Amino acid sequence: MWDADVRSVRSFNRLVTERVGALEDRYLATDRPLGEARLLWEIGRGRAEVRDLRRRLALDSGYLSRLLQSLEAAGLVRVRPSGDDRRVRLAELTAAGRAERTLLDRRSDELARSFLEPLDEHRRARLVEAMTEVERLLTAPLVAIDVLDPDAPAARACLAAYAAELARRFESGFEPRRNPMPADEVRPPSGLFLVATLHHEPVGCGALKLHGDGPAELARIWVSERVRGLGLGRRLVAELEGRAAETGATTVRLDTNGALTEAIALYRSAGYREVEPFNDNPYAHHWFEKPLGPVPG
Repeated sequence: MWDADVRSVRSFNRLVTERVGALEDRYLATDRPLGEARLLWEIGRGRAEVRDLRRRLALDSGYLSRLLQSLEAAGLVRVRPSGDDRRVRLAELTAAGRAERTLLDRRSDELARSFLEPLDEHRRARLVEAMTEVERLLTAPLVAIDVLDPDAPAARACLAAYAAELARRFESGFEPRRNPMPADEVRPPSGLFLVATLHHEPVGCGALKLHGDGPAELARIWVSERVRGLGLGRRLVAELEGRAAETGATTVRLDTNGALTEAIALYRSAGYREVEPFNDNPYAHHWFEKPLGPVPG
């Protein structure tokens, strides 16, 4: 069943590595291999913490150090301790490094044009659409979902982004104090708080409140705009439902505002049905409920 799919993926990988020049020692006709060229681009025109580069590129610390040493020896990068915390190392491009990054950008644009120019308008659109879809599908599995304390920095960042977005989208604005969620409500054993991360950056969250023998409640479900379209909202809802079922809950509930049309569509497509109000949330226009099936043994 999987053999043909695996062969197709491997064939695609071989074509891509050939077309982008990943097999060459001198990427885009520069003096650098692809790994060093990508690191130059990732450092950018300002400066970057080495630990952030390691996380973003998912590189082994030893390999990243060797890449940086090679770029330093070539006079393209300068690595130094941070003035605030000498344990933190900063990487920044030199003038020569910025010039080479500009060259890489220009040649990368030329490479992309070489993919598109031989095609007619219809096929160009198909190729770009297919590449966009492939990027989404390859990015989605990189998003990790973990239980965190609601006061953890990543959790607080998500809650702040959630509140800021609702304040923009709700006609009456949004003030968390009017619909509070005390941290103890979403800490075990009363509940839990999920945080989704991509390259260690928080991009989504969701809370579960347990009410003894009564229905469990989902709350504070949020997905960053930069990862929407990856199915993360559905993953968060399913994960919260699974966690609720593991505690013995047979029903889950949630409420939402009428301005969140995409959330309403998600809940309905996930099997939620609209019910009478079950709380006094001043921002809620819709209340939903869903029965949970038995947990697989």
